[in-house]
Amino acid sequence: MVDPGSWSLAVVVTAFAGITTIIGWFGIKMTKTARDLAHNTGLGEALMGAVFIGASTSLSGITTSVSAAAAGYAELAVSNGLGGIAAQTVFLALADIAYKRANLEHAAASAENLFMSAFLLTLLSIHALALSFPTISFFAVHPATVIVIFAYIFGVHLLARMHHMPMWFPRKTADTASEPAGHRYRSRYLWRLWLQFIGYAAIVALAGWGLAQLAIPLGDKTGLSHSIVGGVFTAVSTSVPELVVAITAVRMGAPNLAVGDIIGGNAFDTLFIAASDLAYREGSIYAAISSAEQFWLANSMLMTCVLIMGLIYRERHGLGNIGLESVILLMLYFGGIATLFVSP
Repeated sequence: MVDPGSWSLAVVVTAFAGITTIIGWFGIKMTKTARDLAHNTGLGEALMGAVFIGASTSLSGITTSVSAAAAGYAELAVSNGLGGIAAQTVFLALADIAYKRANLEHAAASAENLFMSAFLLTLLSIHALALSFPTISFFAVHPATVIVIFAYIFGVHLLARMHHMPMWFPRKTADTASEPAGHRYRSRYLWRLWLQFIGYAAIVALAGWGLAQLAIPLGDKTGLSHSIVGGVFTAVSTSVPELVVAITAVRMGAPNLAVGDIIGGNAFDTLFIAASDLAYREGSIYAAISSAEQFWLANSMLMTCVLIMGLIYRERHGLGNIGLESVILLMLYFGGIATLFVSP
């Protein structure tokens, strides 16, 4: 088996750039296919992005966390998941910069995106509560792990019901994105779209896992802690697919797909800790993490709250044609990284 840890820094960086290119190419194809599926199946961009794209682009990250937890690296496993949520949330600010028409949160106003944001905060709160009693476990599994898994399944069920029976609608403006009416294609055509989407998603997920394997030795060569390696290096590298999808979606004029992808991916990423707890056999994984992981959790919750306020307030134009929430998200994320680097 090839060990990237034995490669030189130049080879690691070159391989990293090559895999990123693969993710970019197939991520664009996956986004276009997802947009066609959203319009022609009745699922809608927000639901398609939140469930199908969000989960697909997170496969590489959950593989990384589970592998790290099984090997006994609890801090790396948890920080990878929580750092990924923070990184993907700040990607919305980058997508907002790429979306020239108006503030992204204004254009992507939908009940689904707002619900998923509140749902994400709920899942993160369960992890925060688990930290109050970190040593509780049954067969080396914390009760919060089971609760998060069932909560995620129930939340996706509620999201699907709300999409088909919405109880409220956002106020429409000239800058509010509207989805075109889908054409009714034959089932054979839709099956072909689904197969294409699955194929592209598999390639993107595998490439994202490859990036994570390169990010670990890249971080180790710097002598950084597992918390920083997981929260920054592996978290960002496994989140590259979400960034590609979000930027591609807004450039195609599908802001709901971009926001749904990020928020849905973040909700799925809360399962990283649950899966890591199942793989970690030395007891509850909550009892094995450090204050750095708690910081990532708190910062992710704060960033999600800012996002929710942005989706509700719906500022049309702001500083540099991006919303105030995007500016705050950038400050929180990069300020958080700076805090971790300078803290003892």
